[in-house]
Amino acid sequence: MFKTLRSRIILIAIFVAMSGWQLYQNGLKLGLDLQGGMHLVLEVDDPDGTMTAEAKADMIDRVDRIIRTRIDELGVEEPLIQQVGGERLIVELAGVSDENQAKDIVQRNAFLEFKLVLPLTDMEAALTRIDRSIVADLGVDSIRALGRDVAGTAANQQGQLEDLLFGGDTASATAEGDSAAVEPAAPEEDPEEAFRPFSSLLSFGDVEGSFFIAIEDVPVATAFLNMPGVQRSFPRNQVMQWGSDLVGQGARTYKRLYVLEEEPFLTGDLLENATAARDPQFNQSQVQFELSRAGGRRFSQFSGQHVGDYLAIVLDGEVMSAPVIRDRIGARGQIDMGAGTPLEEAADLALVLRAGALPAKINIIEERTVGPSLGQDSIDQGEVAGIVGIVGVIVIMIGYYGMAGVLAVGALGVYVLLVLGGLAGIGANLTLPGIAGLILSVGMAVDANVLIFERIREELAAGRATRTAVDEGFGHALSAIVDANITTLITALILYQFGTGPVQGFAVTLSIGIVASFFSALFVTRSFFLIYLHGKKASDAISI
Repeated sequence: MFKTLRSRIILIAIFVAMSGWQLYQNGLKLGLDLQGGMHLVLEVDDPDGTMTAEAKADMIDRVDRIIRTRIDELGVEEPLIQQVGGERLIVELAGVSDENQAKDIVQRNAFLEFKLVLPLTDMEAALTRIDRSIVADLGVDSIRALGRDVAGTAANQQGQLEDLLFGGDTASATAEGDSAAVEPAAPEEDPEEAFRPFSSLLSFGDVEGSFFIAIEDVPVATAFLNMPGVQRSFPRNQVMQWGSDLVGQGARTYKRLYVLEEEPFLTGDLLENATAARDPQFNQSQVQFELSRAGGRRFSQFSGQHVGDYLAIVLDGEVMSAPVIRDRIGARGQIDMGAGTPLEEAADLALVLRAGALPAKINIIEERTVGPSLGQDSIDQGEVAGIVGIVGVIVIMIGYYGMAGVLAVGALGVYVLLVLGGLAGIGANLTLPGIAGLILSVGMAVDANVLIFERIREELAAGRATRTAVDEGFGHALSAIVDANITTLITALILYQFGTGPVQGFAVTLSIGIVASFFSALFVTRSFFLIYLHGKKASDAISI
């Protein structure tokens, strides 16, 4: 095989053509340090400082797996995801165009629950107890301070919330035609203050099991609902949770507050797939999901027992939708996102649902954006270093070895094309450590040529004919070249297996370079020698 020059030339041409096609088709992708991107440092939220080091390490391991899955589906090439100190996670995303989308996908919890919507009867009866709990726990002075904290520093917001809390013009106004307000309870009143109770913020919603709260009252209501005393005052096994959408009624805007069973009958742990779609009938984005076999059985049994009731689909503590159960539901369902939600947002939600919910809240404690100007500086410096190195190699090889050096330089050009084509073919990113691996493999290719040429020189000094000296030189240098390349390749594979990020980029480029340099030195250079010698011989039959 390959005993003729024609077969050798055809093989070299095939490899060169394949490499050129890969470069043309896929291009050479650049890493974070060359093309820019995002650098994030994540940490598990532990506001009370009660989490042990072992618990944090376990949590980071779980977060690591989930974020890797999300980033893979996001389509980022060769992301760096690395644990640091057992408590933090470094995430580097090269070439990210939408930074906010990437941060949302990384941070989003995506904890999915399915809960039954309950009638308002028991919660209405508990409103008086809830109002008294607020006054007993805080007192009127603390409630006034709470209003200021919720409102922020803007004076107009402070005034608005004080009106809300203490009976201003906006206290319980409802637009003409709105649902009737819930009859306010009778809390203990301060003689000097007309405290607005929680119950006075509520009006009956348009969906069974829900209240309406005016959008301007939501911050105050949220603060009340987060109080432990209020939560203890809820009816047994019942909770209140916000809806995700806003509702316009007359001239005012409201948010729904649902009354739900405290414990979900099903969670997203049993979800197997989720895809984004557009409802052609109502032109709204939705996420269609599919449950596992066990989840489907549980969903079917529950829905069969609650035909006519409302089912709340809760994501990260917010009710995304609450459809009525009209018939038994199997393993498939959907989450309605609303007509104004872009399909891309539904696709992002489907992505994080497929990857799974984060086991804890994640905080971004450090964020850096590597701009393209920094990447361009690195590219320019790499180009200068590469040009200087290549020119130096060419001058030394030709100056020292003459025509043999010219042939080696030609083979080196083929080698560089093979390496770049290989990187493009496997979709690897070229990083600064990768450039270092490329330069190292160039050195190994030159070293292999030096071994061969010195062997040829020894054969010529011994009085061998040129053709025989070339054959003997390649033959005697083979073992040394094989040993050097195999040991370096083993090292590169170990670096790839146990390294991360830049180390893996270096190892990938070095591995491809080693294989290409071996082929270049022993096959391409020898073929160029035979072509050169063929011009001085009549026959093209070569004995190898």
